[in-house]
Amino acid sequence: MHALDVDWDHPTDPRPGPRLDHVHAYVSTAGADGHLWHGVPTLLLSTLDRATGRAVRTPLIYCEDAGRHIVLASAYGAPDHPRWYRNLTAHPEVRLQVGSATFTALARTATPQEREVYWEMMTALWPLFDDDRAAARPREIPLVILDRVGRPGPDRQD
Repeated sequence: MHALDVDWDHPTDPRPGPRLDHVHAYVSTAGADGHLWHGVPTLLLSTLDRATGRAVRTPLIYCEDAGRHIVLASAYGAPDHPRWYRNLTAHPEVRLQVGSATFTALARTATPQEREVYWEMMTALWPLFDDDRAAARPREIPLVILDRVGRPGPDRQD
């Protein structure tokens, strides 16, 4: 399936609960309510579900560096990678909402060198990620880099 066939504007949201409430507040206020969550920045990541072909939206804590958005697939230290990460490894084209901006990005797992730098940035932002890493062992929590499509990054010549 090509991303052009995906209805990115009507994604499936999380099950009822705090994450769904967060998504609804974020979307209904164009990020004015929800971009900052417990004092840290969050984005909405929409991935293409590997099984259904539908867009699925997930709120995630992020940091930004040189125009890239960085997220962790911690799943609160669960033994398995979260569904959204498995989705983007199959279909790396994703949709992001960061505040009021919505755009397409390409997702990839960080290199070991990038991981060292960005892991520190992410845990400085949200120290509980270190607890997730300990709980997830032996699983290594993937660190994901999201490069905006159509905007040159530091290593890209779009």
